[in-house]
Amino acid sequence: MNEQAASFLAKAAVKAGDLSHRQTINFNISKYNAAVPKGKTQFHDIESARQLAKNAKWQAIEHLDESLLNFEKQITGRGAKVVWAEDAAQALAAIGEICQLKNCKTVVKSKSMVTEEVHLNAFLEENGIESIETDLGEYIQQLDKEPPYHIVTPAMHKNKEQIARLFTDKLGAPANMPPEQLTIFARHQLREKFTQAEVGVTGANFIIADIGGIAITENEGNARLTTAFPKTHIVIVGIEKVIPTLQDLSLFWPLLSTYGTGQKVTSYNTLITGPRQSGETDGPDEMYVILLDNGRTNMLKKPEARQALYCIRCGSCLNACPIYKNIGGHAYEATYSGPIGSVITPHLKGMKQYNHLSYASSLCGSCTQACPVRIDLHELLLVNRHEAVKEGDNTLAEKMAWKAWKTVSMHRSLMNMGNGTLKNKMVNRIFTDWTTFRGDLNFSQKTFNELWKQQQKSPAETISKPKKNKKGFYS
Repeated sequence: MNEQAASFLAKAAVKAGDLSHRQTINFNISKYNAAVPKGKTQFHDIESARQLAKNAKWQAIEHLDESLLNFEKQITGRGAKVVWAEDAAQALAAIGEICQLKNCKTVVKSKSMVTEEVHLNAFLEENGIESIETDLGEYIQQLDKEPPYHIVTPAMHKNKEQIARLFTDKLGAPANMPPEQLTIFARHQLREKFTQAEVGVTGANFIIADIGGIAITENEGNARLTTAFPKTHIVIVGIEKVIPTLQDLSLFWPLLSTYGTGQKVTSYNTLITGPRQSGETDGPDEMYVILLDNGRTNMLKKPEARQALYCIRCGSCLNACPIYKNIGGHAYEATYSGPIGSVITPHLKGMKQYNHLSYASSLCGSCTQACPVRIDLHELLLVNRHEAVKEGDNTLAEKMAWKAWKTVSMHRSLMNMGNGTLKNKMVNRIFTDWTTFRGDLNFSQKTFNELWKQQQKSPAETISKPKKNKKGFYS
């Protein structure tokens, strides 16, 4: 077992037994579970909407090269600069060069899981640049020196009392402030940073190919401040976020908000097509868009795994997953947790190191049912498992166990051996990985095959032949 798998199992075991943690996360997820069905009522036919969205993402991903090149042509025509980054190192180098050119001392950030993926905050800190998260949840996590816990709700695992103590300890806030006052306090802390920062960094919910724009959807307004005050705006976004046309936003924006938070549409929806143009009153002087690969083409070149790139990062699969709801987001030790994280992380960070995540699933299919773009997530988990085995990433003990199982299952006489006591000992005492978190198995004393043979040998019931009475009728 590799180091990542061992760490995952250890953290998962701790969190699965933490009843307080489970109560907090299930309480918070229950709020989404109550809101999402109400949000879906805005669609006349939600299943048709999901299929249309999947079709649009299929078109964008199948023609990804054309989509991205057209995006680049359109947005550079309005003065933006596009940087193609093959991996995290190239993306960080580009950001570092821009910050150095602008003599940057402070960066404000918003709406970007990709910056977590490339560890931008640590990079900026190493280079003497202050980096401030401006999404409230991300800000809380930054204060606590933790990565995001959830794709949509970064601090989902914290309750209001924990957040109040954190603000008191880190920011000197009065003790025991209610949530509303905590929000106001954080707003005062952050507003000054927007005006100080030389550079604003955001992600993008969507890249719009036909017009050359990026779309950002949010509820706090901080992304707009991040793109309005600093003189330089850097967008860092995964290449899979592309959608074909501006018209597609009328479908994707409400789908994302409905499946993410249960809203009909989020509070702030922004379309950015370049730096400030002549006659415009706000916006940055310069805009850079970093298109990040970082392993995404590993999925693109595999037809059976490609649909994972359709993901719009709504987080609904996490909210539906019984595994996530028991072990939480940090146990995965990856930027993207839950079912979608288990699917894409092995491709982004290495199948050998992270194929264990593909087994962090009950294969119940709840994630697939919850996905707004109908990604077959539970099937993709099986695809990952198959690929890992083909690459030889399973242990010798596992190989021998499956070889033995195959031999036994192909010979009925072997299957019938050791019923009851022997089989119970084999599974419950030797295969301890199965019984560590489960009750002991108790095999039947006879297999179905043996019971069937026994039934066939027993005397058949005698059925008397009907007889005619004197009037010629059967009695």
